[in-house]
Amino acid sequence: MSDLAAEIERTSAPFRRLVDEVGRVVVGQAGLIERMVIALLGNGHLLIEGVPGLAKTTAVATLARGMATDFQRLQFTPDLLPADIIGTQVYRPQTQEFVTSKGPIFSNLILADEINRAPAKVQAALLEAMQERQVSIGGQTYPLDEPFIVMATQNPIEQEGTYPLPEAQLDRFMMKVHADYPTRAEELEILNRMSKLGGSIDVSAVVTPADIVAARGLIDQVHVEDSIRGYIVDLVMATRDPVAAGIGEAAGWVEAGASPRATVNLTIAARVYAYLQGRGYVVPQDVKVIAPDVLRHRLVLGFEAEAEEVTADAIVSRVLGAVPVP
Repeated sequence: MSDLAAEIERTSAPFRRLVDEVGRVVVGQAGLIERMVIALLGNGHLLIEGVPGLAKTTAVATLARGMATDFQRLQFTPDLLPADIIGTQVYRPQTQEFVTSKGPIFSNLILADEINRAPAKVQAALLEAMQERQVSIGGQTYPLDEPFIVMATQNPIEQEGTYPLPEAQLDRFMMKVHADYPTRAEELEILNRMSKLGGSIDVSAVVTPADIVAARGLIDQVHVEDSIRGYIVDLVMATRDPVAAGIGEAAGWVEAGASPRATVNLTIAARVYAYLQGRGYVVPQDVKVIAPDVLRHRLVLGFEAEAEEVTADAIVSRVLGAVPVP
């Protein structure tokens, strides 16, 4: 364990520097930056929700600048077509044959900007890529580059021109993070940094694909006690039946709880969180810190929850308070 701890401390240092590099540009979104790195190391996709102007796109673009990997930004619009993302077959008269033209999704880090402004066909085209990490063009299957991570931004669905994502697609995201307004002190810092015309902050590339692969190998070795595994399972099952978990007032709030994919993602995310802290083992607090981001978008709320204005975050908070901590 001591050798593993030393190796984790050494290999996690570049990712802590990556967090610091992004933090030099993006002010007041420390939780978001940390979750982006967790998704990167956990080989999962990330959904970022917030009103316009909260640096969601800037955060992902800055993260890409801190990595020596390929990066593509896809601006989702109502007239976007699946072929605009995954590619298509192009006929060449000179050779009288079809040639595959790969789309921008063939990259390491994809920024799907304003993902909930695109039509259903485009959303469906992403499902295979996000889950299977491959796409089909003209009857042929093409594997995507490794690592392959989708970081999507969306505006709240109450805003003009937005549409809710299908539950099947939401479940493909390892985490959903809310980008909140900065505090007054943070807003002053943003003003000081960004009010100069033409000015930009340089970001150094501190992480390579080899670093990511090596880190994932160590994250698999981060120890999770059986009691904590049971705690994770109990949390997920409590979202499916809150009343059985002792949350009597939740009757009728939840139509569908978190899927088994949430159990797997919560375990991986807790391991990554422990890794970034320089530890070779998971403690219950790791699970509690990361659980809201893994669970909130996987709950399908019933009519009673909407009528009583109960949010998914409120239900997850009650679950965390009700399930005994090992």
